[in-house]
Amino acid sequence: MIDTIARVHLANLPTPLEEAPRLAKHLGLSRLFIKRDDMTGLAFGGNKARKLEYDFARILEQNYDTVVTVGGVQSNHARMTAAAARRTGIDVKLVLGGPDFSEYQGNLLLDTLLGAEIRFLKNDDDNDHLEAAMEEWVAELTAAGRKPYRIPVGGSTGLSALGYVLAMRELAGQIPPGDVPVQVILAVGSCGTLAGAVLGARLFLPHSRIIGISVSRTSEEIARRTREIIGESARLLGSDIAAADCRIESHDRYFQEYGLPTESGKEAILTSARLEGLLLDPVYTGKAMAGLIDLAHTGKISPDVPTVFVHTGGLPILFAFEKEFHSIARCTKL
Repeated sequence: MIDTIARVHLANLPTPLEEAPRLAKHLGLSRLFIKRDDMTGLAFGGNKARKLEYDFARILEQNYDTVVTVGGVQSNHARMTAAAARRTGIDVKLVLGGPDFSEYQGNLLLDTLLGAEIRFLKNDDDNDHLEAAMEEWVAELTAAGRKPYRIPVGGSTGLSALGYVLAMRELAGQIPPGDVPVQVILAVGSCGTLAGAVLGARLFLPHSRIIGISVSRTSEEIARRTREIIGESARLLGSDIAAADCRIESHDRYFQEYGLPTESGKEAILTSARLEGLLLDPVYTGKAMAGLIDLAHTGKISPDVPTVFVHTGGLPILFAFEKEFHSIARCTKL
């Protein structure tokens, strides 16, 4: 059924599955794989490319001329939506919120290069406020004779989550047969990637464990929203899998405030870079790796079950936080 639902080609798939033996040894794990969804392409890549393939199929099929979406000032979703819009010839509007800024860095710089029109809510990243500002803009565009398509924060809907149902099918075909089942760890923000992964694992990786590391929400909020999205996705697939029967596992101890780096996240970034040459970011994947490191060291994941870390991208964000790493620079100016 999933192959009959329309997609447009935006992501370079399949993404590689790479083994990380030095990091595995450091964590006391038998095997550790990195699912390189940072390599999907589309303006530096990331998990959103898989999801946007479904959104933009609908946008093109129904002749929308503008896409409007929301996010934080360093939103990966906003950056990749802008890139997808340019690739498909659609106009793009972004409602962004967060701390005020004086320099265009990281994803914000890329949004600018892609020509996205931006409305910025200074010092306000409340999702309800962002969504309200988006609805106001959509109303303005509609009154002006445009046909805008709205995408909610993070692009997380039942439709877009199908991108990660397919990702689990892809992953199932890459894991060596003797290494199934697996435990999969990924960052969780707006819950669409987690929802798709949980549903996809039920279909293609049975008995595997999907573990979310929150970057912004409590575990209770994650469970509620993830089940909502799973229900939407299952209906689109005509599946009889009930969201209430899906195990939603998430951990919310590894962030303090959305968008801000943590000490454990920064340590995880350095550990990954220096053991594997693997680059992570301070907002999403660094925190997810901090969670993986802690779960491994405290025995909350099995050392004998192969582990897959889904690298959801976000590398441009790293360049907006260079001051966080000044103190570790080993540079002699001659």
